[in-house]
Amino acid sequence: MNLELLESFGQNYPEEADGTLDCISMALTCTFNRWGTLLAVGCNDGRIVIWDFLTRGIAKIISAHIHPVCSLCWSRDGHKLVSASTDNIVSQWDVLTGDCDQRFRFPSPILKLQYHPRNLDKVLVCPMKSAPVLLTLSDSKHVVLPVDDDSDLNVVAAFDRRGEYIYTGNAKGKILVLKTNTQDLVASFRVTTGTSNTTAIKSIEFARKGSCFLINTADRIIRVYDGREILTCGRDGEPEPMQKLQDLVNRTPWKRCCFSGDGEYIVAGSARQHALYIWEKSIGNLVKILHGTRGELLLDVAWHPVRPIIASISSGVVSIWAQNQVENWSAFAPDFKELDENVEYEERESEFDIEDEDKSEPEQTGADAAEDEEVDVTSVDPIVAFCSSDEELEDYKALLYLPIAPEVEDPEENPFGPPPDAAGQTTAAEDGSAHSGGGEKKQRQPSAEGAPPRKKARTTTIELQGVPSDEVHPLLGVKGDGKSKKKTAGRPKGSKGKEKDSSFRPKVYKGDRGFPLDAEAGGAKGKVQADVPGNLGPPSYKQLDVQGLD
Repeated sequence: MNLELLESFGQNYPEEADGTLDCISMALTCTFNRWGTLLAVGCNDGRIVIWDFLTRGIAKIISAHIHPVCSLCWSRDGHKLVSASTDNIVSQWDVLTGDCDQRFRFPSPILKLQYHPRNLDKVLVCPMKSAPVLLTLSDSKHVVLPVDDDSDLNVVAAFDRRGEYIYTGNAKGKILVLKTNTQDLVASFRVTTGTSNTTAIKSIEFARKGSCFLINTADRIIRVYDGREILTCGRDGEPEPMQKLQDLVNRTPWKRCCFSGDGEYIVAGSARQHALYIWEKSIGNLVKILHGTRGELLLDVAWHPVRPIIASISSGVVSIWAQNQVENWSAFAPDFKELDENVEYEERESEFDIEDEDKSEPEQTGADAAEDEEVDVTSVDPIVAFCSSDEELEDYKALLYLPIAPEVEDPEENPFGPPPDAAGQTTAAEDGSAHSGGGEKKQRQPSAEGAPPRKKARTTTIELQGVPSDEVHPLLGVKGDGKSKKKTAGRPKGSKGKEKDSSFRPKVYKGDRGFPLDAEAGGAKGKVQADVPGNLGPPSYKQLDVQGLD
C-alpha cells in the first residue's frame, strides 16, 4: 500500500456516510490500532469484536467480560489490548490467541484506559471518584497520581504523545502536568471561562502528530493548546489556547472529541444527537457537519490514524464516514480523453511492434538509455505515516492483521495435521478434533485451548483509599435511550422480575465462570445487577460462550 499516492490534494476529512459495521450485539466503544488496519469494538454483552478494516469483516471475537465493555486501548505494537467493563474489571488480552493475560479489580467503575505510548508495561486508569492510577503490568503494582484538591476527585487523565508526561484535569478546571516516571509536578494551569469562573474538565486528547492537545470542558468549548507552551509556562502558568471551538448557534455539549490522524482537523461528537462537527485546527473554522440518523444518541467517535475516515457509534451500530471517491482518469495521463461514443482510431504502422524498425539510432542515447539502469525492487522503504518523527524504521514485529482460519463443515480428514506415521498423541487428538461424531470429548480439547489460560489469569485487587464502592458506571445509569438499549442487547432476558432469586445468582455464575467478579464488591451489588441486561443465571452465559466461539 503506497500511502503517498493516497494523499489527497484537497480537503482531508470525510464528507459522507460509507456504510455501517454491525457487531450483532450493541456496540458501546471503539478504537483503531496504530495503523488503522484493525478496529476493536467493545459491546454491551461483554464481547470485544475486532474488525479487519480493509475487508470490513470480523477478524476475531473475544468473549472478554460478562458486563458491558466501557473502554478499550491498543498497545503500540498491536499485540495486546486492555479493556474495562462496568463491573470495575480491567483485563489485558493477547490479540492473537484471545487469552486473558491478567486482570485488575478496582473498587469503582473505570471511565478510561490508556496504554503508555512507548512502554507496554504501563497502563493509565481513570477510576470514577478517584485519582488516576498508573498500573505496572509486570509486577501488578500501582501508583496513585497526585491531585490538586483531595476533595475534588472527578479527575480525567491522559498520556502525552510520547508518554513522557501525564496531563490530569479535575472538575475545577485545574490541569496538572506530571512527569510519568517520578510523578513530579512539572507544570499547571487553570482553564477559566470569560470571567474568573472555572469549568470542569471532561476529557483530554492528544494529537498523533505534533505537540497539540485539546481539552473538552463543561462550558461546551473545546480548547486547543500547544504542549510546549504549557511546559514553558511552568507551574500556575496562564497559557492562552491556540483555538476555541464551539457551536455558537445551538450551544452543543460535546460527548467525544479527537484529532485527525495528521493532527490538522478536530472532530467532536454532539451529546444531544448523532452529529459530528469537524474543524480545521490551524484556522479554527468549521468545515463540515456530518448528520447521522435523527433521534440517535452518540456514544463514541474515532478517527482513522492514516486515512480521512471516522467511525462513530450510535444505537449500538458503528457508522463509517469517508470521502466520496470520484474517478478521474485524466489524473493518470494528461492527454487522456473520455469518449462519449466510439471513435475510429488509426494506428501507426509501428505502434504495436516489439522493436520499432523505423526508429533512428541517435534517439537511443536519450531517454531510452535510462531504461538500461537497474531498478531496486527488493528494498522496502518505511512508510512515513507509520513512523514517528523520532523513528527511522517501522516496527516489523507489529501486528497489522489477524489470520482467519477457513471454516470447514464436517471434513472427512484433517488435511492440515501431521501425517499419520508422525504419530503420537497429537495425531490422535487432532484426528479426534477433525472428525465429527464419536470424538466429541477429544474435539473439545483443542477448541477449548483458550479456556484454561483465561481461568489461570492472575487477578489483582487494587485497593484505593477513600474511594466509594457503591458507584455505578455512567453507561448503566443513562436514562431513557441508553437503558432501553441495554435491555435489548445480546443476552437472553430469562426469568425477569423474580427478586427472590437475585441473591443466589452471583454465587451460581461465579463458580460457573471460574473467576470471581466485582458484582460482590460493597454496595455495588444491588445497583450493578439491577441495570445489567439479562438474567444472571448460568444458562445465558453458556449460550453466550457458544455464540462467542462461532
